[in-house]
Amino acid sequence: MPRLSRGTLIAIEGIDGSGKSTQARRLGDTLRSHGYEVTLSREPTDGPHGRRILEASASERSLTPQEEVDLFIADRKAHIETVIRPALDAGKVVILDRYYYSSVAYQGVLEGMTPEAVRRANEAFALKPDLWLVLDVDPEVGLRRVGKRGKGRTSFERAEYLAKVASVFRSLGGPNVRHVDASGSEDGVAAELEEHVLRLCERRRAQDG
Repeated sequence: MPRLSRGTLIAIEGIDGSGKSTQARRLGDTLRSHGYEVTLSREPTDGPHGRRILEASASERSLTPQEEVDLFIADRKAHIETVIRPALDAGKVVILDRYYYSSVAYQGVLEGMTPEAVRRANEAFALKPDLWLVLDVDPEVGLRRVGKRGKGRTSFERAEYLAKVASVFRSLGGPNVRHVDASGSEDGVAAELEEHVLRLCERRRAQDG
């Protein structure tokens, strides 16, 4: 059974309807089938700060932009200390359905905010993933997919707003960032994500000796 001497942090990001939750679950199942220990988690969490975020979203953004940013940061700090860091310390692969790039994209376009300011606020404390997987999809495609779930649209799912959010996601880059076209089939997207992650895990195993 493969075991990593140090944990590996994978973050899956993208707009609503890009398939993050489905792909996170599939990726977790694939890694487990290869013998890796996996912790699958998501943001916002079901903790007190995360619940308040979800309640505010359902009520058409009753929070100010700064209050929203502050709540996400508080939720993320608790998430890191109670879930993410312990799992990494145990040598597990941690897969996150949203992390702080979502804050950069979603809260960074709110009035009075900028993506760079939100990024700096998060990078002051957050653990950086070993791999960011950004699922790129047209906002209209994402909205159609969300509509098929039978749920009403929240303020997070307005086309104009999502277009700005998608633009920020497309602009994100770096050595540990991989953009994946999420407009294709679920199986095709899953295969591409699995290739990126398994390659990373195998490389880290080789480094472990």
